[in-house]
Amino acid sequence: MLRRQALLKISAVCAALALSGCTPSTPTFQNTDITGADFGKNFTLTDHTGKTRSLSDYQGKVVLIFFGFTQCPDVCPTTLAELSEVMKKLGSGADRVQVLFITVDPERDTQTVLGQYVPAFDPRFVGLTGSVEQIAAVAKDFKAFYQKVPTPNGSYTVDHFSGMYAFDATGRIRLFIRYRAPMDSVVADVKTLLKG
Repeated sequence: MLRRQALLKISAVCAALALSGCTPSTPTFQNTDITGADFGKNFTLTDHTGKTRSLSDYQGKVVLIFFGFTQCPDVCPTTLAELSEVMKKLGSGADRVQVLFITVDPERDTQTVLGQYVPAFDPRFVGLTGSVEQIAAVAKDFKAFYQKVPTPNGSYTVDHFSGMYAFDATGRIRLFIRYRAPMDSVVADVKTLLKG
């Protein structure tokens, strides 16, 4: 009786293993998998060359979206510098990756300012801006918090969401990548997305 139960269990395990070979495997990511999230579906903004852009313009590429501003003292330049290194580590695969920097300070981050700042990290990077209302709507859709904070000199800085989102080549949101995530984990996840 015990032998029969053991054989049945072994048969069940073998059957499960055989079936698992027939179903497509789900990719394993090192950063936070948010596949199926119901936000961040699209936007219409202006890039640093003056062209109107939407997320759908980049279908066929893995897209990394980051919200920030050019006068940011630490988070933004650090993230863009790290993304530049990610692109180098991807080699020829980087040609199928698009980094988008969406400003949360459209009053100061004009097309000219973005055009000088964003491509300085990598000429393939694109800076996006719009009206105050457009940026607020896009940030809300992407659940990207930001707010102006007055400074003693009468100006302001901007507190903002510091993570980034990754989209696959079909335009589906797939990952949340926290600020200062290990670079190798970002490279590995982008490679996984590039495999489709």
